Amino acid sequence: MHTEIDGRPMVTVTPVMDGDRPVGAWIAGPETATFRPVVDVTRLTGTVLATAAAVAIAGTAIVAATRRRPAIGAVTMGPGGWVSVKNAVCPPLGPDSARPWWARLIGAHRLTAGG
Repeated sequence: MHTEIDGRPMVTVTPVMDGDRPVGAWIAGPETATFRPVVDVTRLTGTVLATAAAVAIAGTAIVAATRRRPAIGAVTMGPGGWVSVKNAVCPPLGPDSARPWWARLIGAHRLTAGG
């Protein structure tokens, strides 16, 4: 395509194709030539969505792999209102810094048998 506007020199626009898909255009004037790439919004959107899905899947896998098991098993009601705790082991008693973040946030303390 050749254009001339208000007596300015002609500019030649040459499209660059990759098969049936345009990839850009060469814009050539009397002194310079520049290449302007075409942004393929469909391909860009697909790439962004695929990347977001991969990050979400990887994050979910990491969270699932690093999740700790609960300290006790299932708690159920037995006959007569007794509480039954399956596979119960006493959690290790440690310093106050070993408390979970939510316990420090609400000021909760560990229950002890003596008091």
